[in-house]
Amino acid sequence: MREGIRKDEHCSTLSRMSWTRRFPAVPAALLAALLALLSLLAAAPPAGAHEERPVALPDGTGSVPAYRATEPDLIVCKTDRPAFERRIAGFPDALRRRNLDLYERCEKSGYRHLQAAVDAVDRPGMNIAVLPGLYEEEPSLPAPTGGCAALKAPDSALGYQILSYAQQTACPHNQNLVAILGKKDLQIEGTGAARTDVVIDAKYRKLNAIRADGSDGVYFRNFTAQRTTFNSLYVLAADGFVIDDVLTRWNDEYGFLTFASDHGLYRNCESYGNGDSGIYPGSASDINDGRGYDVPRYAIEITGCRSHHNMVGYSGTAGDSVWVHDNEFDRNMGGASMDSAFPGHPGLPQNHARFERNLIHDNNADYYPYVADGTCAKPPAERGYEQGVVCPQISMPPGTGIITAGGNWNLYENNWVYGHRRAGFFLSAVPAFIRGEGTWSKQTDTSHHNRYAGNILGKDRSGASRPNGTDVWWDGQGRGNCWQDGPDGSTPGTLPRCGKERGEVSGASARLVGEPVKLTQLLVCADYNVQARRLPAGCDWYGARGPERVETQIALAVAAVLLLVGGVLWWRRLRRSRLGTAAALLGAAGLALDVAGSTTPLQDTAVPALALLLLGLWWTGTGLALRPGRPWPARLTLLLGALTLLDAFDKAVLMIPWTPVSPAWIRALVALVWVLWAAAAASRPTPPTPSPDPRPGPGPLTRSDPGP
Repeated sequence: MREGIRKDEHCSTLSRMSWTRRFPAVPAALLAALLALLSLLAAAPPAGAHEERPVALPDGTGSVPAYRATEPDLIVCKTDRPAFERRIAGFPDALRRRNLDLYERCEKSGYRHLQAAVDAVDRPGMNIAVLPGLYEEEPSLPAPTGGCAALKAPDSALGYQILSYAQQTACPHNQNLVAILGKKDLQIEGTGAARTDVVIDAKYRKLNAIRADGSDGVYFRNFTAQRTTFNSLYVLAADGFVIDDVLTRWNDEYGFLTFASDHGLYRNCESYGNGDSGIYPGSASDINDGRGYDVPRYAIEITGCRSHHNMVGYSGTAGDSVWVHDNEFDRNMGGASMDSAFPGHPGLPQNHARFERNLIHDNNADYYPYVADGTCAKPPAERGYEQGVVCPQISMPPGTGIITAGGNWNLYENNWVYGHRRAGFFLSAVPAFIRGEGTWSKQTDTSHHNRYAGNILGKDRSGASRPNGTDVWWDGQGRGNCWQDGPDGSTPGTLPRCGKERGEVSGASARLVGEPVKLTQLLVCADYNVQARRLPAGCDWYGARGPERVETQIALAVAAVLLLVGGVLWWRRLRRSRLGTAAALLGAAGLALDVAGSTTPLQDTAVPALALLLLGLWWTGTGLALRPGRPWPARLTLLLGALTLLDAFDKAVLMIPWTPVSPAWIRALVALVWVLWAAAAASRPTPPTPSPDPRPGPGPLTRSDPGP
């Protein structure tokens, strides 16, 4: 008995050694894939597009300032009267006469630079009129000298210093062409017939063209600000501001940036040629945190604006409680985005944005080639922004309408969303560690309760067909999200549906993590850096096609392992079984289909689902063929087949409710165990066919028997 046990143990050891000798790459490849995914999770770079000193959100006691149509207290103009008269010659008579009268006043008691007029403000409620002209603010342009050239402050990821308010006050032009610091209820208005009649130009020599910091009640109207190494018009920590009929353009980062502010209004604005977004209401006051869809008010309203030919038309890290309506976002890489991905922004995770009646269309620009060819490595003044160059600052999927990368309780209703080659709506989760929060309970705090309802998808306002590549791309994570029916499909193939009332959802799911392949794609695509000219290989956002795409590489790797292990298993154990052979053929077809489906940019759910169906039938048939004599391997194989069929159902027919993870995750874990078993089983020698016992014994005589 003991001898028999030792013999069996010896055979088992030999079989394990045989497996490791014959298939050394199988466990190594699986381990390498797992480690690669974990390393991506750990190394996913936190985006740092906007870094600011620590700042508190306003207490909310302010209000949106009203326009004052009174005569100005201070006037700004240039001294070249003939040039001024040429500028206003085409104005309507009344407006031309008013500008001439103001010029007369300005010649006697006015200012030649906007900053000089701002410095002269000595009380709240003053108005500054800026007459038509080009304002380069020559006294503010030079590089800092003396003590201002040696300030000690932390550096941002983009290389500029993160100055304190005291340092901004002491050295207002280290970073700002025009610095408005602590001035209350100040109104600055251009007096031209159009916003391009008054131009404030930083000439790519300042971080900001105009910075209003701690200036509650500031009102900007009817001018253009342009050409900075960060943003044209920056409002920080204001309880009350209005941006009215202002144009911003040609900036490394933003056109309009408002941060940590409340009671704000953007109206009739325009922005283009920006490396991040035209309009950025980041860290708007988080007044609705903890509420559902019904909110008492919004912190910032944006209406009547157009943002085009930027990386993205609108963006808002921690863009909380922003009401965005009746705007146009077009011909950017992406129409609009809000996210919870950037550290150091008060109000994370993002919540309670409301988008309605916006025109979001044809956002298919691709500016990443300017990074690849070195254009964006040149000094900003040499890049060609004025000729249409844009240097995208962060990672994002071109050809997308509205992107929500980690946000909650957002409403997207009654918008026109059409003409996008990738997706109309894009929703993905952002684990809290990406924004620097390591608490386990926060890692799945996005994306929840986002409602997409009543939108007109794939058609313009005339009713003409302008389809999106797909209406919805979703990683599958979150609870309470819902969508309307759409003509252009979705991935996954079925989605939770919105009811008539907000909060009504049918087919709801509540998953803690997204689909594994989509998660891997997002992590790979996040490894972008404009300064280092690093464009992630394997990401189709940056031009990867066919076998270059990470999804296809995953499919090829999985197919190679399964074909190798499954093929040898069939040859060694099942080739004499008709059921086993038929199942193996289905499996090969499924793997081929899975690889083919992965090469399509949108991963149409019909092809992957059909591939999963065939693979599920392969494992089911293989399990049935293994049942005689191998009950436990058969049960494992049947379990894998059932999970694969369930995954196909989940992707194409109905997302299975009440499950914390997709069946794809459980299937992957079971498949790992199955591959290890199948490799070991296939490597063992085939048991010999039993032969007659050669020892003599009783039986009938044959011709060879010698007989008695």
